[in-house]
Amino acid sequence: MSDGDGRTPPDTEAIDPRYAAIEEASVADLARLMNDADRTVPAAVGRELPRISAAIEAIVERVGAGGRLVYAGAGTSGRLGVLDASESRPTFNVGPDEVLAVIAGGPDAIAGAVEGAEDDAAAGARAMTDACIGPADVVVGLATSGRTPYVLGAVRRARELGALTVGVSCNRGAELSADVDHPIEVVVGPEVLSGSTRLKAGTAQKLVLNMISTITMVRLGKTYRGLMVDLRATNDKLRGRATRIVSALTGAGPDEARAVLATSGYDVRAAVVRLRLGLDHDTATERLRAAGGRLRDALGEHA
Repeated sequence: MSDGDGRTPPDTEAIDPRYAAIEEASVADLARLMNDADRTVPAAVGRELPRISAAIEAIVERVGAGGRLVYAGAGTSGRLGVLDASESRPTFNVGPDEVLAVIAGGPDAIAGAVEGAEDDAAAGARAMTDACIGPADVVVGLATSGRTPYVLGAVRRARELGALTVGVSCNRGAELSADVDHPIEVVVGPEVLSGSTRLKAGTAQKLVLNMISTITMVRLGKTYRGLMVDLRATNDKLRGRATRIVSALTGAGPDEARAVLATSGYDVRAAVVRLRLGLDHDTATERLRAAGGRLRDALGEHA
């Protein structure tokens, strides 16, 4: 059977007879069925770990040299890219011009469908031009089918502009894979609801994006001893977390940690250096700058 365009449907559109009678199943049975299906996703991601690792190594090199990490996607994939980019900002204190996402249909497509936007390859290419993509940057194309025109247009243009390109799909031999430097194909098989790639395929892409952003930031020194020492403390919850991190890393009580943070602009790393080394704020900040922001190096520790 082929799609309306004559091509063979991707793996993500396959029909599994095991799910043919879901309308007749109880809620408990459906929950169990979906849970069993979801259990297969980490294994599918695991099979792609060598490719994922190679892609992240290349991403770290570009971003570490000052390049940007850019996600390009449509529909669920695009929204996952927007989510990962937006959450990287408070978690790792990166700016919107350091980790960003473009989505077919623009901002309106984040909360609702923009019909036909994903079919516009030229729009994907324009998004790369508008973002001033260049040789220093990384563009990660996200398309569960591996053949979304908007995403293909984006990565092809990004490659022309010299960017490092990565493709994350859930289809064997995806068209996207042929157009990027680092192809990642997490084949999760048919969905419980055939073609609803917000399910297993969406989960797979979320897991891969978690790895890409988190491991990149770990390698760039944004963490220390498994803690978010470069978080942006923009609300009470995050200020409380910052206080707990400083206490854990220095042995200072909550009141002392909070006081030093308050006079450090809630910069966790500066507060830790001040308390651990007995330095004033300016000296601690300069020590961090000389260490490239890496807390371990600023403290004089060796891996």
